[in-house]
Amino acid sequence: MSSRTAVPALLTLLCLLLSSCVKDVVKERYTFYRPVYKTKAQVRAEARSSEPVPIDEPGKIFIKGNHVFLNEVDKGIHIIDISNPSSPRNVAFVKIPGAVDMAVRGDILYADCYTDLVAMDISDPRNAVVKTFLEGVFPHRIYSNGFVADTNLVITEWKRVDTVVTGSPGEADIMPWRGGVLFGSPRAMSQQSGAPSSGAVNGTGGSMARFGLLDDRLYTVSFDDLKVFRTSDPAKPSFVRSVDLRQGDIETIFPYRDRLFIGSQTGMFIYDASNRDNPVRLGEFTHARACDPVIADDTHAYVTLRSNMMCPGNVNQLDVVDIRQLNAPKLVKTYPMTGPSGLSKDGHLLFVCDGKSGLRIMDVSKPEAMQPVRTIDIAEPYDVIAWNGIALVTARDGLFLVDYTNPSNAGIRSRINVID
Repeated sequence: MSSRTAVPALLTLLCLLLSSCVKDVVKERYTFYRPVYKTKAQVRAEARSSEPVPIDEPGKIFIKGNHVFLNEVDKGIHIIDISNPSSPRNVAFVKIPGAVDMAVRGDILYADCYTDLVAMDISDPRNAVVKTFLEGVFPHRIYSNGFVADTNLVITEWKRVDTVVTGSPGEADIMPWRGGVLFGSPRAMSQQSGAPSSGAVNGTGGSMARFGLLDDRLYTVSFDDLKVFRTSDPAKPSFVRSVDLRQGDIETIFPYRDRLFIGSQTGMFIYDASNRDNPVRLGEFTHARACDPVIADDTHAYVTLRSNMMCPGNVNQLDVVDIRQLNAPKLVKTYPMTGPSGLSKDGHLLFVCDGKSGLRIMDVSKPEAMQPVRTIDIAEPYDVIAWNGIALVTARDGLFLVDYTNPSNAGIRSRINVID
């Protein structure tokens, strides 16, 4: 090889070697979430009232009398006075770590405190008093994904950690994350009336609820079971039994008269609760796989099906189901929707939270031929309770009070905003 050709050849070889070295070292950006622990005693000690706080992450709703109970996801419950619907007042915040569901019977608030059920006296909302803890009744609230926590500790939050990992190609993908779990979002880990014998009056929950009251029983559902709690002494609830819901994928419960309507990702299940301690399955209505809350009246059930990043399937619709034969419910009609979630009914009016389309109000005098009445422009409403001419609506950016005393001219009467 001549000197003329040797130099370019050596330079080419050197460049190739350097390029190979560069390619063998890569930088990967990751986001992971590290668990933050507290002892169970620390968590329970935090269950107490505080001054009102701004709404940050609104969840489920419940109403009793002139008070709305609005869940602040995993942190507690806002108590809001709506005696003047034009000027709702945030009167107190009840701190309950891990709370995502609730119910109110008499002056007693029930909520999940991670794996426990807590009963609190809220006769004075600014001075709530813990009356009872039932330990470990909600084991499904223990985080999974292969992560095993000390049974004496509770994961109270997940701290986001952004990091850059340097290594050989593929090496970062198998790095052990000690003390943390690698994934895209912490959300990926998670997630009625009557005159009872004691004289305590029950409130009313929204359609997205996993807690439901029927006389002096509290019913709760998890992914695959239905639990029964006796609340004849409201301040001292006691666990009665658990009913196996073998089909799984359970999401919501709606008590009505002597029935429990249970929504799942694959269907609606109807249980006879005339024996309050021993609900028995009567019938079911299956549907395409999707997220599914349900409400009902004497003759029909209304089921919304939605599909999005968190809900499997490819349907967005409202199913109207004839339930006059409880053991053989049948589809009456399907109405297309945008992205429906919570719903409520008052007389012949049906209210549906329909994603980007807002709050739909429909006349269901003829369920087989529903007619639109009005649509309220609310950004991504989540759940609704229609109450005495006022529809309480939770949405991404706040709590809305919609006046529907004149349905064709219904509109937002007041709101409490989410903090920026």
